[in-house]
Amino acid sequence: MKKYLLTLVTVLSCLAATAQGARGVKIAYIDMEYILDKAPDYAEAKNQLEQKAQKWKQEIDVKKSEIEKLKEALKAEKALLTKELVEEREEEIAYLEKEMLDFQEKKFGPTGDLVTQKSVLVKPIQDQIFTIVQDLAEIRKYDFVFDKSSDLTMLFAANKHDISELVLTRMARAAKQESLSSRQLKKLEEQEKEEERATNPDIVERQRILDEKKAAKQKLIDDKRAAQQAKRDAYEAKKQQLKEEREAKKNGTTPPAAGTANKRNAASETETTDVKEGEAGTGEDKATTAEDKKSNAQATREAAIAAAKAEKERKAEEKRLAIEARKKELQERKEAAQRAKEEKKNKPAEEAKPAEATPTSPSEGNDPE
Repeated sequence: MKKYLLTLVTVLSCLAATAQGARGVKIAYIDMEYILDKAPDYAEAKNQLEQKAQKWKQEIDVKKSEIEKLKEALKAEKALLTKELVEEREEEIAYLEKEMLDFQEKKFGPTGDLVTQKSVLVKPIQDQIFTIVQDLAEIRKYDFVFDKSSDLTMLFAANKHDISELVLTRMARAAKQESLSSRQLKKLEEQEKEEERATNPDIVERQRILDEKKAAKQKLIDDKRAAQQAKRDAYEAKKQQLKEEREAKKNGTTPPAAGTANKRNAASETETTDVKEGEAGTGEDKATTAEDKKSNAQATREAAIAAAKAEKERKAEEKRLAIEARKKELQERKEAAQRAKEEKKNKPAEEAKPAEATPTSPSEGNDPE
């Protein structure tokens, strides 16, 4: 029987795999004995049934004890009794033994009261378990759900496919629903949906993929911002270098080494580029979908546009600074020429200025006296 059942399961698995293609077969299992042992209703019913079985065993032990006493009495009195009395006693003992065996068979036999009442007690719980399993199979798209405690031999079963605890949780909630209000029932349903999202392997896997895509996109944005910041830093460093060179040229001092800032900027850009390439490589390994490739292309275009804009602004700033420097130089030359012209104009005027005349005293001979 086990062999036929295993063959049937194998054939069904192959058919399901062929029909469903790349999705594959989804399998889960339960442990019926474990669930029944943990179910509160079954534990109470089982306790009552064990009490009945204990009572039946006591009755059988009493009957056995009475038969043993009759056998001992017959053995002690057999020499004093007639043949007819001995046969009568033996018939009575045989009747009592048969009656005891019938009672034992009726209570503990394959179709006895113990098995029958156990089936009656277990059936409602099993029906509830089967209903819950069917609901879970429909929600989670299981193709097969096996019972580990059945005749099917399971040589290995991964714990991640065991839904026994989930079945017990659903059973406990079903028992609570009878005493809950409508608001509490609604809250319980929402909690159940939330737990289903948290424990469903398909939902967990989809969430993991979405998180990876989100992380890859964020990394691309961070890389783009880092590249833009590096270009801005390089532009500021170049601007500062040009300013220092102009100041040095104006003051007649030695200009700073041109390669120092460039080397520093080049090292910074190289480091940023290496980090970007390394992180971009990791992102490309993870973001393999068409959407991720589109995001990469968009980020590359935006980075190129930003770089071109920064370069354009840098050239415009250099041109403006050069124009201002030229204007300043022309202004200085014009002022110097004006000063020279004024100095040249003032010099001949000073040379042509006449000397002051010395006043003469009147002659004595001309004195009218």
